[in-house]
Amino acid sequence: MNAMKATHALDQPAPSVMHLPRLRKRILILGAGQQAKELGQVLVAQLVSRYEVIGFLDRDPTRVGERLVNPAIIGTFEQLFEIVERHDVRTIAVCLDDRRSGFPIETLLDFKSAGVDVVDGHQLYEEESGRLSIDLIKPSSLIFSTGFRRRAIIMGLKRILDIVASAASLLVLTPLFALVGLLIKLDSAGPIFYRQTRIGLRGTPYTIWKFRSMGHDAEEEGVRWAVVGDPRITRVGRWLRKWRIDELPQLINVLRGEMSLVGPRPERPVFVQELRSSIPYYDLRHTVRPGITGWAQIRFRYAASPADTHVKLQYDLYYVKNLSLALDLRILLETILVVLQARGAR
Repeated sequence: MNAMKATHALDQPAPSVMHLPRLRKRILILGAGQQAKELGQVLVAQLVSRYEVIGFLDRDPTRVGERLVNPAIIGTFEQLFEIVERHDVRTIAVCLDDRRSGFPIETLLDFKSAGVDVVDGHQLYEEESGRLSIDLIKPSSLIFSTGFRRRAIIMGLKRILDIVASAASLLVLTPLFALVGLLIKLDSAGPIFYRQTRIGLRGTPYTIWKFRSMGHDAEEEGVRWAVVGDPRITRVGRWLRKWRIDELPQLINVLRGEMSLVGPRPERPVFVQELRSSIPYYDLRHTVRPGITGWAQIRFRYAASPADTHVKLQYDLYYVKNLSLALDLRILLETILVVLQARGAR
């Protein structure tokens, strides 16, 4: 009898791909404002995503059918239950600027208790993009978030790693430093090292060390942003920047405690004054030591304007909020890959 059952089972057709469990969760975005649109853009743009965006819901029925990203507004808040059931939605992302009026709290509670994920739109945007949406997030969301922890043991281990790694690297790299110094002197007039005031931990100014990659008179006409293909960069300087060798003298700053191996890149005082007045939460990046490399450096291109810096700050704040030794290790490993692939050119 058992043999017959086994034979019968073998005769059954294999399940088709259409009947296999979905590999991606179907997600419905509750809201149709800027926050919802940015979340939708991030989820749709990913080559490999764990979510399939079904569409958006809005309070205003006249907006139904309006296309925000690729998916459109497919209904109103009153249709939430019907749309979740019809499309087999497994995750609802709440992206509402004002949750005090017309918020379908009872329906969301019902879905939550039934096993549907109900998530905060800001948190999901952060997880999927690796940055904080600083223009839309409210101060209360930062105050009551689970991030921005500074455990003494983690910060202590981070500092020990900085001291050991920077001291060992300076010792090993001494021959390279001598060679680079010779090449700089042969290529153009001026000093080997470039020293400049930057803003560090708690807004304290300090002097940063770099190999000089521009002509010694590069700022005779005043301070300005460096750009891709900047004509002020020397021949040797272009090679130094391509492989990020110009940053290596900052190991001295790390050893002195002014910087860390990993952290937000420090800016000049003149730019800090400009940026803190125009970019929300800018000074939060000064709550940790600046770094030779950082999350923004491996996730975004070189910042050549205030607009670029605005985007990079979103990555910096993600790092500040989620700081950990594991994240530092990931950034260091990815930085090595970037350097080996010569993606440091700017």
